[in-house]
Amino acid sequence: LPSMQTSGSKPCPCPSFKLREVASMYFTMIAVFLVILVVALQGSVPRRSDFPYKVPLDPQGLLELSWNVSYPEQAVHFQLLVRDLQFGLLFGMSDRGEFENADLAVLWSDGHNSYFGDAWSDAKGQLHMDLQQDYQLLGARRAPEGLYLLFRRAFSTCDPKDYLIEDGTVHLIYGILEKPVHSLQAINISAIHRGLQRVQLLKPNITVPELPSDMKTMEITAPDVVIPSQETTYWCYMAELPDGFPKHHIIMYEPVITAGNEALVHHMEVFQCAAEFDTFPHYNGPCDSKMKPDRLNYCRHVLAAWAMGAQAFYYPEEAGLAFGGPGSSRYLRLEVHYHNPLVLKGRHDSSGIRLYYTATLRRYDAGIMELGLVYTPVMAIPPGEDAFILTGYCTDKCTRLALPAAGIHIFASQLHTHLAGRKVVTVLSRDGRERQVVNADGHYSPHFQEIRMLKEVVAVFPGDELITTCTYNTEDRSQATVGGFGILEEMCVNYVHYYPQTQLELCKSAVDPGYLHRYFNLVNRFNDEEVCMCPQVSVPQQFFSIPWNTFNRDVLKSLYGFAPISMHCNKSSAIRFPGEWEKQPLPVTTERLREPVPRCPPAPGARPATPVPLNLGQLRRD
Repeated sequence: LPSMQTSGSKPCPCPSFKLREVASMYFTMIAVFLVILVVALQGSVPRRSDFPYKVPLDPQGLLELSWNVSYPEQAVHFQLLVRDLQFGLLFGMSDRGEFENADLAVLWSDGHNSYFGDAWSDAKGQLHMDLQQDYQLLGARRAPEGLYLLFRRAFSTCDPKDYLIEDGTVHLIYGILEKPVHSLQAINISAIHRGLQRVQLLKPNITVPELPSDMKTMEITAPDVVIPSQETTYWCYMAELPDGFPKHHIIMYEPVITAGNEALVHHMEVFQCAAEFDTFPHYNGPCDSKMKPDRLNYCRHVLAAWAMGAQAFYYPEEAGLAFGGPGSSRYLRLEVHYHNPLVLKGRHDSSGIRLYYTATLRRYDAGIMELGLVYTPVMAIPPGEDAFILTGYCTDKCTRLALPAAGIHIFASQLHTHLAGRKVVTVLSRDGRERQVVNADGHYSPHFQEIRMLKEVVAVFPGDELITTCTYNTEDRSQATVGGFGILEEMCVNYVHYYPQTQLELCKSAVDPGYLHRYFNLVNRFNDEEVCMCPQVSVPQQFFSIPWNTFNRDVLKSLYGFAPISMHCNKSSAIRFPGEWEKQPLPVTTERLREPVPRCPPAPGARPATPVPLNLGQLRRD
């Protein structure tokens, strides 16, 4: 330590600085600080090339959303392109696409000044500025194609007014402000042009496997379809593999969308037809047309499925989906769902799916297995239910008999219900203890179904159980909804994609029919109603005759929770594996998985609940 200067000693030779030098040093330090700050800010704002996922929000393509997912940060970065900015917009998320009780980022302008803020809507649709500003604006810039808005949102904010971003479907909502507004509260959401788009925001972070040098491609596309001028169309087109096409492995596929139709092509699937028929008629037309040949209903084996917002689908490098060769049909059916809410006329489309395949077969054939409930009317949902639960089982007895000792590996999954489905989850259980969620969608929509790659491969061994639970809403229905193939009937299915392929193609259950008949007898006696138990009266008719009071509902729920089940442990030929499969006991779960606790991000410090002013210039007045 330097000694203190004492009286009489020489002063230390300290340099003397002129005012100009002090000022120069000061401004140099400020400049260095600004450079560091700019670099830090650039590090937090993703480049345009950093947004791998993209989807049009509106049918005209005026709003285009791109995004990326940061699992280390537990956050989503959004880039919103507004091609025709008027006086602002709303963008956000809600449970099922409603504008009430929604979590919103809002850009608005009075024609001179523009503002951005995090807001929420109440049960009446009134907008409020959020006390916790969790949509973080990262930048705004104009370009020839429109205005780009960049903002960030954590998966979980622990703000009760915010939407929790989780795995599965997310209902995105948007609104366009066509007139100037002087405050957030002045926005009337019922009077603006608005809509919704469904996406899977949290895409899995999967390494793309190396593709073989002998890879070939095949495009299954409908030739020059004139999209019908109606809101919803399912278009069917029959394609054919070359004669004598040998066995190949499909190793990836991706969508082929006709330019300009990105907002109209909602989802697509390629099905392989049943090998039991030598030929299938050619067809190119609406799937619900009376002109469609009935034999096309035997083309149900899914080869590829794509939905809006999805990227290319890759098989694991050790497996591929077999098609072609002996015992495989040459006929394929392409199904394209067009969503045309503006009823546009004369739009031509040749969209479809591009298959990538190889003759160098990989180590394993991939397989597809159906889990859940059998398509049968014995599983029913009473009318007026907001969240009625049905569960289908793949039991330990079936997996012990049908799976190899080394087990199978599930790498992708497609959940499926009809119109009343609201949630679907499949859980792996071992020795009565739930071990792992295979796939879950808490905001499931029957209008958005895709094959989703899992974040991690799920290993299933002999003796494991796969339990699939579906939640239904029938508040808009006046009679029971029974299980079946019709669109107003219901299903509960998880098509899991796995390797190595086994003989087990279907592992599903339904309540024992004898116990259901006891239920009909009980409610008939209790309610003193005429529910005919004659053999000629069908199960649906008996369900439709029930007066749905609280007692009848509760007893049916209880029945499904304790009655024995009929197990379908089926080979691809639809024949069950040998064994006793009727009146099987329900699997007993002794330990359930804990509900995940949302991780709250660190508090960003005091951020006032005020909008961020933006310099966008004077916006147009039409």
